[in-house]
Amino acid sequence: MSAASEEVSDLTAHDKEPALKRVLGPKLLLLFIVGDILGAGVYAVTGTMAGTVGGIVWLPFLLAFVVATLTAFSYLELVTQYPQAAGAALYTHKAFGIHFVTFLVAFAVVCSGITSASTSANVLAQNFFGGLEVNGWMGKPGQGVITAVALVFMLLLAAINLRGVGESVKFNVVLTVVEMLALCIVIGVGFFVMARGTGNPGEIFVFNDYQDKGLFLAVTAATSIAFFAMVGFEDSVNMVEETQNPEKIFPRTMLTGLGIAVLLYMLVAISVVSVLSPTELEGIREAEGAALLEVVHKGSPDFPIDRIFPFLAVFAVANTALINMLMASRLIYGMARQHVLPRPLGKVLPVRRTPWAGIAFSTILALGLIVYVASDPDSNIVANLSGTTAFLLLCVFTVVNVACVVLRRKRDPHRKVFFTSPGQLPLVAAVLCAFLAGPWVGRNVIQYQIAGGLMAIGVILWFITWLINRRTNDGDRVNS
Repeated sequence: MSAASEEVSDLTAHDKEPALKRVLGPKLLLLFIVGDILGAGVYAVTGTMAGTVGGIVWLPFLLAFVVATLTAFSYLELVTQYPQAAGAALYTHKAFGIHFVTFLVAFAVVCSGITSASTSANVLAQNFFGGLEVNGWMGKPGQGVITAVALVFMLLLAAINLRGVGESVKFNVVLTVVEMLALCIVIGVGFFVMARGTGNPGEIFVFNDYQDKGLFLAVTAATSIAFFAMVGFEDSVNMVEETQNPEKIFPRTMLTGLGIAVLLYMLVAISVVSVLSPTELEGIREAEGAALLEVVHKGSPDFPIDRIFPFLAVFAVANTALINMLMASRLIYGMARQHVLPRPLGKVLPVRRTPWAGIAFSTILALGLIVYVASDPDSNIVANLSGTTAFLLLCVFTVVNVACVVLRRKRDPHRKVFFTSPGQLPLVAAVLCAFLAGPWVGRNVIQYQIAGGLMAIGVILWFITWLINRRTNDGDRVNS
């Protein structure tokens, strides 16, 4: 065992705070990963992607899966070497030892989770009231009512999170089953239309250059958009301290989860193309979360799916929000234990053994973000925040892949190796992630502005943390 690892072990063993409870086995971990990947992403981006590349909308999903899998290899190599909850930030600190860079990575990951969860909460409220409106049970509510429901939902998630990861993941199992059912309905409608002979299966291999980008740029832009639907696998590494025998079960479980997700996504994409005409594919770009609803509405006019589907979407986005808040609170907990964030944020409930301080901190940030994004009703909230989330994570993934290469050179030759990413794949993954984060993919400028604003907040928090550590001498105890 390396000296750094010994320090981590000693810190955990002699710390007054109790350790987290290991309750996740292979099945619960798989459902956690699948539920996190599926989530709100496919509802949010499928319409935008279809309006970018047309019939070959399945291809960007496949390419995003390839990039995500290459990055997952690096995560698996690192999580089996360093099975602590801090994830990307921990790997960055182990590789480079620069506290400022470590904090920025940690803050970027936290913000990506909280941003995604806050957006999901807002989408959940909109879908809930949309379902009530479609069924004629009430009129369209004002933005204030929608925001209030989103805020209450975030508080409910905090309560579930405080109950314990066992209860949270069991709730995740229910939500995952429901969201998979919703996607299976979309897939079933598409194949029913094709079997009836009224679909457009020939369009599956047709590229429609709706925005005059050319094949390469259009597919690249759509892949960057699709990446938001593939993220989520990285959240699981922040649950490693609550996983049973993580070194053995993580590799197979994570890769299986990615495979299940991309299979469902490609089948959904085929269904979308089969049901909608090329003209409708172009117009569905602005539909955002309503894209899949449009597919089932047109594909099964005799079945009132449009009255049911909004409520199924509620469960899907609820699952995304739950897992993102689980991830954010565990990351805050992990970094506080490593003295990169203030120590009080690592507090754990003695009986429930859940990171209550991290849960409270992430929930407060989420509540503030919901109020902020709801203040401008004319902004494209889903597109901008999903794009910002993808951009932040692509930057983080670039750093993690480079860290994998650096730490491979520092590896203790006497320490058992459970998983190694093949050859130079970490470098390939780093280049691909950096490429997809660039402006050449057609990313809206506002996404860079939002990310820049968040990181500016991160710099301020880092400075506050540095002052606290300096006064308490905690900075000297951070593992190198």
